[in-house]
Amino acid sequence: MGHVSAPARPSAPAADDSLLRAPSTGRMVGLDLARGLAILGMLAAHVGPEPSVGGPLGWLMEAAHGRSSALFALLAGFTLVLLTGRPQPRTGRNGRQAIGRVVIRAAVLIALGYGLVLLDTDVDVILSFYGMLFVLALPLYRLGARTLALIAASTALVMPQVVYLLRAAVDGGSWSDIVIGLDPLARITDSDGFLELFVTGEYPVLTWISFIVAGMAVAKLDVSRRDVLAHLSLTGVALAVIGYGGSWLALHAIPGALAGVSAATDGGPASSAWWSDAVGEEFEPGHPAWLLAASPHSQTTWSILGNTGVALVVLAVCLLVAELSGPRNRLVAPLVAVGSISLTAYVGHIVAIKFLGTDNMTESVALPVFLGFAAVAMLLALAWTRLFRRGPLEYMLHGATTPARLIN
Repeated sequence: MGHVSAPARPSAPAADDSLLRAPSTGRMVGLDLARGLAILGMLAAHVGPEPSVGGPLGWLMEAAHGRSSALFALLAGFTLVLLTGRPQPRTGRNGRQAIGRVVIRAAVLIALGYGLVLLDTDVDVILSFYGMLFVLALPLYRLGARTLALIAASTALVMPQVVYLLRAAVDGGSWSDIVIGLDPLARITDSDGFLELFVTGEYPVLTWISFIVAGMAVAKLDVSRRDVLAHLSLTGVALAVIGYGGSWLALHAIPGALAGVSAATDGGPASSAWWSDAVGEEFEPGHPAWLLAASPHSQTTWSILGNTGVALVVLAVCLLVAELSGPRNRLVAPLVAVGSISLTAYVGHIVAIKFLGTDNMTESVALPVFLGFAAVAMLLALAWTRLFRRGPLEYMLHGATTPARLIN
């Protein structure tokens, strides 16, 4: 989605490149740092103060809403390429085994996501959508960076309109009940099944596929080169300006747009719809003005472009910080540790929300609760990663994929 450079080439490890990788597991430290920030952002969105507190704190909370999950999805695309071969895609028996591991991983994530939903917290659990995104994006793993970037851009431009029309059709007809009734996933999970995963859910894969494909495109680049990171960050800035700026311009330049968004959100603050979640995540079908919004959960082209831009900048900065930190990497070690066991951290915080009852806390204690969650997550992650290569759930996920070795 923007400028891309040549795919990464196999080469001897350079001094700069070695700083991007943890010596024990071969993980990219910058990638784990970005994952850690995504987890911290999700904590802020789920247990932190509302953005309405105002000031710098309110702005930080607003920045975390929606954009953290978008960063998480983009990093999923990078992870998919790591699993299937980087810099060169795996082929033959190794390729088939890699595909098998990804499919098993996706199935586990989908099941785990529905399990977390049963806890009945206020968190919109992303894992089931995340797993389905792995499955949908898997056939693209052999494509090059430019082709993947083109696919990401195309889906960002087309799919939000498709989802908008499908959602309007779901709300305007009874055919969805028939589809859900025939869906085995809906019966097993007591949900709307595949219709929810693809169209009506909080993270519909038809629109979120753009994030994971964009992440795959980034993973095809040689991110050990600073010029590539510079181009990546400039592309991110450009996309953010186009996404949020384009939405602001459209909302203010098109007659009746603000009134239409306000009507679509039942009186929500339409003036902030170009960047803020305050406008709400739900809309009434039949109001095409909603497609001009760029609020993080709006599922519009503008929001996807803006959120992708922010995610690219964050990833580029994290990769550069990991390269430059050298012996001072202890400063970011807590976040890197959280990112290296991100699945455990994500599931753990939802379980903690359930059993601590933070869904019902008052706004006055939201900041201390958020800081407590963040501190505990980083301390436990640091302690665990000092002793083990993977997090508890990461070990479970790794073990679940071992049958893929039997694939010939």
